[in-house]
Amino acid sequence: MPTIDKRRFLTSSAGFLSFLMASTAFSAFAQETDAQEAGAQEAGAQEAGAQEAGAPAPGGAPAGTPFDWEALVARMKARAAESYRDEPADLPEAVAGLDYDAHRAIRFRPDRALWKDDKRNFELQAFYPGWVFAHTVDLFEIVGGQAYPMGFAAGDFEYRPPLDPAVFDGFAFPGAAGFRLHYPLNRTDYRDELITFLGASYFRALGRGTVYGASARGLAVDTAAGSAEEFPRFSRFYIERPETDAREIRFYAELESPRVSGAYAFTILPGTETLIDVEAAIFLRDDVSRLGLAPLTSMYLFGENDRTGFDDFRPEVHDNDGLAILRASGERVWRPLTNPARLQLSVFGETNPRGFGLLQRDRDADNYLDTEAHYERRPSVWVEPVGDWGEGAVLLAEIPSDSEANDNIVAFWMPENGLTAGSEHRLRYRMTWALDVEGDVPLARALRTRTGHGGVAAVAHDEDTRKFLVDFDGDTLAGLGEEAPMDVRLSLSNGEVVHQILSKIAGNDMWRLIVDVRRIDADKPVELSAALILEGKTLSETWTYQWGQTR
Repeated sequence: MPTIDKRRFLTSSAGFLSFLMASTAFSAFAQETDAQEAGAQEAGAQEAGAQEAGAPAPGGAPAGTPFDWEALVARMKARAAESYRDEPADLPEAVAGLDYDAHRAIRFRPDRALWKDDKRNFELQAFYPGWVFAHTVDLFEIVGGQAYPMGFAAGDFEYRPPLDPAVFDGFAFPGAAGFRLHYPLNRTDYRDELITFLGASYFRALGRGTVYGASARGLAVDTAAGSAEEFPRFSRFYIERPETDAREIRFYAELESPRVSGAYAFTILPGTETLIDVEAAIFLRDDVSRLGLAPLTSMYLFGENDRTGFDDFRPEVHDNDGLAILRASGERVWRPLTNPARLQLSVFGETNPRGFGLLQRDRDADNYLDTEAHYERRPSVWVEPVGDWGEGAVLLAEIPSDSEANDNIVAFWMPENGLTAGSEHRLRYRMTWALDVEGDVPLARALRTRTGHGGVAAVAHDEDTRKFLVDFDGDTLAGLGEEAPMDVRLSLSNGEVVHQILSKIAGNDMWRLIVDVRRIDADKPVELSAALILEGKTLSETWTYQWGQTR
């Protein structure tokens, strides 16, 4: 497995990397992005110098062609009836042969950003091809309903030592590796990096005050399905030129893979909560086993509930600490993440979900003690369906990992139907990227989860049982005394309760549930769920957990 030091990316770059996460049944997450600390840049971005309306494009191509969203959808539907063509870019050896360090040495020249001279809120920069980016994407600027090709030149980049800039002179760019948008997100006098599209269909975004963490994808195909995963890629982008004082930007993309084609529309509104409205039209040219819609990926190495096997001065290391689901019934589900001994899947069946996301609830820097990675500032990401999504399930896959360089968490909506050749999916959803995507929830939350060996602490260990401690806190518990007839709705599969106690914690409004559980079938995981009930009324979200194999 190729390994790249994520911390180096966090402190020196803003790009995507390519590595495969392997387990007995799962290979996932190729082309993953990493952070933008101090405005540094991983791949050396390419300047996206779009042609003015009516000006000739490079190579004598037409100056502009009409663009229409529904026409793009129709084109991608027709393409699904054709054979897939995999055409890596024809890159010269000096570019194709770049390694990680050499690729990082090529930097975009900020003064060449598209729209910079127009003093618009948004700026666009494109990434240099080469290294793991053998495929390039075509970028077009939409002006007045016409799409104009963006041009790139070797002079748009700085080639730092030990590279010789002369080697790259005259390179005719077949396209970019990807692009990113900048916007005055945190202060009015500086355009921060806002969103990056680079590698397959991966992208990352930022809300005010956050640093890069979780990623999203356009589509996941056969992820954790027991067969080789397919990685659709965005092959072409059409980006509307923003007005001078525009607060949002809109663009479109073509998506391709051997068994899928699709059209995507993105509208981005930056802010404390950066909102991304997505409309997708997906067409299957062949059968798939599992289709992942609105997929999210992240990293969880260890945390308060799961740090077995890690000798590290930091208490926790993760981009996100839990999966949240808002069910059609209004029930809120919280599932703390884990780093299992082997691939672990959790499936939450649902019809027309109201939302799901990977969240970073713990915002206390003292719980990370990492002044470089700043895990306390990683964004939470929430997916809110627009309209009905029908029957399906939210799937959570957790992959064993021994390094924070590896993204080992994936979550997506898995439709029950529409998996055969000729099927199509039209869907819309809103993504929220922010420090807090939950707002004021009228239910107590599972504040913390701790696990350990069963039995009496420091006295008698019971190796056949596992202890789970869950603290609930929230406004619905305020003012309740210890005499309140609080009860817990507890359920589990493949396990039996050995000991259970629910009590109010003295001095505050929190309630603590402690359960000792014995596994029944040693070869299967134990599933648990719990919620606080008072006189028939649910006062908390539903805490869920999977006790898999111990490391």
